[in-house]
Amino acid sequence: MRTIALEEHYATEAFMEGPGQGIKAQAEAARDHPRVAAGYVKLIEGLRDIGEGRIAEMDAAGIDVQVLSLTSPGVEQLEASEAVAFAHEVNDHLAEAVRRHPDRFAAFAALPTAAPEAAAAELERTLREHGFVGALINGHTRGRYLDDSFFWPILERAEVLGMPIYLHPTPPLRAVVEASYTGNYASGVTGLLATAAWGLHIETATHVLRLVLSGAFDRYPGLQLVIGHLGEGLPFMLPRLEMALPEEATKLDRSVGDYLRENIHYTFGGFNWTPAFLDLLLQVGAERIMFSTDHPYASMTQARAFLDRLPVSPADKERISHSNAERLLGRFRKRGHETSVEVDDRTVDGPPAMDTTRRVAEGELSAKRNGAEVHNTL
Repeated sequence: MRTIALEEHYATEAFMEGPGQGIKAQAEAARDHPRVAAGYVKLIEGLRDIGEGRIAEMDAAGIDVQVLSLTSPGVEQLEASEAVAFAHEVNDHLAEAVRRHPDRFAAFAALPTAAPEAAAAELERTLREHGFVGALINGHTRGRYLDDSFFWPILERAEVLGMPIYLHPTPPLRAVVEASYTGNYASGVTGLLATAAWGLHIETATHVLRLVLSGAFDRYPGLQLVIGHLGEGLPFMLPRLEMALPEEATKLDRSVGDYLRENIHYTFGGFNWTPAFLDLLLQVGAERIMFSTDHPYASMTQARAFLDRLPVSPADKERISHSNAERLLGRFRKRGHETSVEVDDRTVDGPPAMDTTRRVAEGELSAKRNGAEVHNTL
């Protein structure tokens, strides 16, 4: 079974000395804890390797393709002029890696979001010159979120080009950490709560909702977003969101759930847990779920094992492992690997799925008939 993994990170030496220096600082701080320090060494080596070593690991884990993206914090926290130059540099660096291994790597562009017009131009340049298949944006830009119309030139260009945007977590602002995550516990616990344990995911879910409620998807209905970690908590809350945010209140063209089912795609991102997966499946359907491993932050081997044991039909497993990504990314279809999957069994293996799944399926087909996904094939 072919596998395309979408949330796979890398870093350059210049990045580690610049925007990514926090990763090196954390590694330095862990020197007195050998096991933790060894983990950071392995992480940094994994980020820097976008060549034979990474491919050997992919082979061992059964991963055919990685769509590479610059690791968090990316270039989003830089001053505009610095971000423009840095994004151009890292994108060209990544393009060379993809050229060396075109059957194993594809690329999401890093964008200088602090300069939206330049970011839109860079997105188009990476497509025209390098064949990139989308972009990855790491959360907020110095406290400003994509619902701010300041950033909408990026969204507009992404829709026109048919390039999806992967919205990846980034740490909350210090003021948010102090207000929402600092409490009667050790500072180390605050850091974990604000990031990997909770904050990264909840802040990303909130970012998605801000985009929906801003009307961005009404203005750019063909825009497609991807989020990881089995939906950053949104699938669990989706029925509540539909109930508490009716169209009468939002004044949007569709229900909140429609946007989450028709403009958002979801990947594993290291969340290899069956109950959470089943919730996502029942809420959005198999056509919206894609494979990822979150390398090198999480295990490729564990992600592939999780994929193999998913309690879904063979057709849905093919969708999740590669054909959904091929459809979304369009230009990344490879000769001999294009796959036609019948729209048949969308249910979890076993008892028939609930009405939610049937409603999701109907919504998906309606979205396709209305042209919501036509733009994805370049």
